Amino acid sequence: MSKEIESKQKDWEERLKASEKKAPPRLPRFSTISDMEVPLLSTPIDFDREKFDYLRDLGFPGEFPFTRGVYPSMYRGKMWTMRQFAGFSTAADTNKRFKYLLANGQMGLSTAFDMPTLMGYDPDSPKGKGEVGKCGVSVASLEDMEELFSGIPLGDVTTSMTINGPAIVILAMYLAVAEKQGVPREKVRGTLQNDILKEYIAQKEWLFPVKSAVKLVTDTIEFGTKYYPGWNTVSISGYHIREAGATAVQELAFTLSDGLAYVDDCLKRGMNIDDFAPRLSFFFDVHNDFFEEIAKFRAARRIWANLMRDRYKAKDPKSWMLRTHAQTAGVSLTAQQPYNNIVRVAIQAVAGVLGGTNSLHTNSMDETLALPTDEAVMIALRTQQIIAEETGIANVADPLGGSYFVEVLTNRVEREALEYIRKIDEMGGMVAAVERGFPQAEIANSAYLFQRQMETGERVMVGVNKYQMTEEKRTLETLYIDRTVEKRQIQKLVELRKKRSKQACQDSLRVVREQAQAGANLCGPIIEAVKTYATLQEVCDTLRGVYGEYREAGSF
Repeated sequence: MSKEIESKQKDWEERLKASEKKAPPRLPRFSTISDMEVPLLSTPIDFDREKFDYLRDLGFPGEFPFTRGVYPSMYRGKMWTMRQFAGFSTAADTNKRFKYLLANGQMGLSTAFDMPTLMGYDPDSPKGKGEVGKCGVSVASLEDMEELFSGIPLGDVTTSMTINGPAIVILAMYLAVAEKQGVPREKVRGTLQNDILKEYIAQKEWLFPVKSAVKLVTDTIEFGTKYYPGWNTVSISGYHIREAGATAVQELAFTLSDGLAYVDDCLKRGMNIDDFAPRLSFFFDVHNDFFEEIAKFRAARRIWANLMRDRYKAKDPKSWMLRTHAQTAGVSLTAQQPYNNIVRVAIQAVAGVLGGTNSLHTNSMDETLALPTDEAVMIALRTQQIIAEETGIANVADPLGGSYFVEVLTNRVEREALEYIRKIDEMGGMVAAVERGFPQAEIANSAYLFQRQMETGERVMVGVNKYQMTEEKRTLETLYIDRTVEKRQIQKLVELRKKRSKQACQDSLRVVREQAQAGANLCGPIIEAVKTYATLQEVCDTLRGVYGEYREAGSF
């Protein structure tokens, strides 16, 4: 059969040459957005060349190697969780947005924090001046966290919190609120991003030196494994790596290598792989190249399943599963012709669903201009709901499985990602690779190549370097953050410090310092500290006093 196909294909290629003389290809070369060459056509001959094996490479949904999805019935049984990133101004303002989204069909909450919070500073710190409440919600104490989730039963919703450097402190506040609400520990469900390695690689929001920061991540994994079985204590995040300019392969390889670093650290602590691996979760970008993104998700599940089973000898099939959240590509949004962003987001969302994501955030059309308005957020949420309820896409598990092109592309993404993982392993793992600047340099080179292609017109961004409009731009109503937010947050903090027990707070911070010096797990001591209303910065400054601060070496 393959010889017959090969003969027919050669005949077709001859006819193609004649056709191309009349209608030459519109580009000198065709490639994915990550610059991987794209064939015009894929056939069973490619399967023969790849030595494609259905059971080894695909299998069935919910079964090893999970290429086709982590659950047997996929979205027929459980729709992906629909989240919208929300967080701005004060805890009270964000609480209103949370309730608005839940009332309109959102399934889980996703919390954005402002820059001072992300960097472990209180609103009255000079380092946070002008940034309080701007890019997310300001949370400085347990009092803010209580207000943020006021009237929202934490036993009934899942909450995602996008924070990394001071993640252990924010988690402590959240768990303290759940405890005050009387929620049993086994019913507390959600995800803490808490992926500090990708901060050093891409996003650059860190507090402590690399090894100390990884130790805090391991503390949360260990604590969550023992006491909060429904909580994902780390979301190993490729999203920010991709947004910084990485290719799809680099995003996949560096993200999985980050995950391997956390696994290795947990094992060094004496944890059992099957006790903690089932609660590891991931977070990927969904960029513009439709098929490349689908292939990336499929390859990610297969690589992780093989690594967990074969390298780490995990026995529980749940340890082999790569469960992932996805978010449409913020970096693909344009300030020019912002309504085009609705189309981009919809196509990216479809790719995420066809790729088998378990949770999805769709960006709002105005996010390149400001934090999203209620109207823009609703369009983004309705985009997911239309895909889920009207298109029929959710009725079929892995509908592109078996496509010659998709399978060949999935295999290529897998091979190239594994080659990166091999290089990182040879360096001693991701911590060592980060310290020598390897992933940072690779991303910088990829970002430079993409920008150069944009400037030469080899890559097209509609409305930016092609199909520009000369007439006056239509202005969008954007979200305005009240300039009094900072003043109000500072005053709130002054009042909190007056009414809390100063002695209890000081005692709790002393325990945090002593336990940090002793190398103990800090989750318990930090929970007790935030219960005394010790502030975020007070806890982080205590840890800075023990660990020091990280300074990145410059590179040119």
